[in-house]
Amino acid sequence: MKRPRILWIILVAVVGLSAFASGSACSLKLPGAVGSITNHYFEDLPTEFDRLAEVWDVLGREHIDRGNFDAAEVSDGAIRGMLQSLDDPYASFLNAEQFGVESQDYQGFFEGIGAQVAMRKGQLTIIAPMPDTPAERAGIRPGDIILSIDGETTANISLLEAVSKIRGEKGSTVELLVMHLNNGEPVTVVVERGVIPLDSVSFTMLDNGVGHLRIFNFADNTNDEVSAALNEFKSSEGIGLLVDLRNNPGGLLRSVVDVASQFLDDGLVLYEIDASGQRDNWEVKSGGNGRGFPMVVLINQFSASASEVLSGALADHERAVLVGTTSFGKGSVNTLRPLSDGSGIYFSIARWYTPNGTIIEGEGITPDIVVDLPPDSTEDVQLNGSIEILEREIEKVG
Repeated sequence: MKRPRILWIILVAVVGLSAFASGSACSLKLPGAVGSITNHYFEDLPTEFDRLAEVWDVLGREHIDRGNFDAAEVSDGAIRGMLQSLDDPYASFLNAEQFGVESQDYQGFFEGIGAQVAMRKGQLTIIAPMPDTPAERAGIRPGDIILSIDGETTANISLLEAVSKIRGEKGSTVELLVMHLNNGEPVTVVVERGVIPLDSVSFTMLDNGVGHLRIFNFADNTNDEVSAALNEFKSSEGIGLLVDLRNNPGGLLRSVVDVASQFLDDGLVLYEIDASGQRDNWEVKSGGNGRGFPMVVLINQFSASASEVLSGALADHERAVLVGTTSFGKGSVNTLRPLSDGSGIYFSIARWYTPNGTIIEGEGITPDIVVDLPPDSTEDVQLNGSIEILEREIEKVG
């Protein structure tokens, strides 16, 4: 099975393709030539699906505008309705044009506004703008709720449909109506799209031998950057490491497994269970360079997906103290499945669990020590608090 990438506005990272159903499809006759619904493709479907053909037949015979029906649009709407009926916040339908864009992105197109989005409580929510990107410069913040895109409401829109509307070519603009956290009135933000750099890691040596490792996402090069940071940490005679995963939306699963293996000796990083109940274990790899010193991991409500895998693994192995607030709760494996006409559907095929069996999806990772960041704070209380906790951990080991 190919592994999932995260869903970026700059890059819809598409996972491997897997089967959706047993090749069933609807062959429906255009309204106007009424009365001969082809049932060949319904033979293997539940009898409840007969109503779809029945509704089409009735509308084709009796609706006042039946001569103007567009079978493709009606079919698209039926598919969207089917996906919306699932208890799957990631289930989406893409028409052929949108699917083509997603396929191009999978091959490496990196233009957009530079932010990551997810559905949270049914609302299109910014997880985090990437550093030094058009989104961040325009004032997009973690937790922003996007109410409309270029004047079109996001109510009842799917995640991938929203992403396809927000992205675009360098130099073009998109108008977003957003509601900031703890703000009463929506604001309009116009963002000029650009080419987005995919920097993953920053590292700084602080006072008293403390290293601050900030991981922004988990990409192909993240483990190499973390390894380089650990080399710098050791050459600087570091004695304690703070791993900052705040506003990290996730990324490649293989990347976070590699990063987790830097800090763990052996055992599981995570496991996943698919729709058939099959369990797939992801083991720690040998050769890590980040062992033998105290660690604190800082998370917040916008630490999602792969960042939750890392924090959950380090917590379950008792390798680090978790500080901050409960994470986002995005722990599912998603796939993009092409359909015969060039369109596609996106949906969940498995869920992730921490080594001790904690489900991530919908729950998140709970920190050992809760440190909130007041909305009106002029200093980084979470960062300062995490450093103090790390210094106490350093004192414990002498």
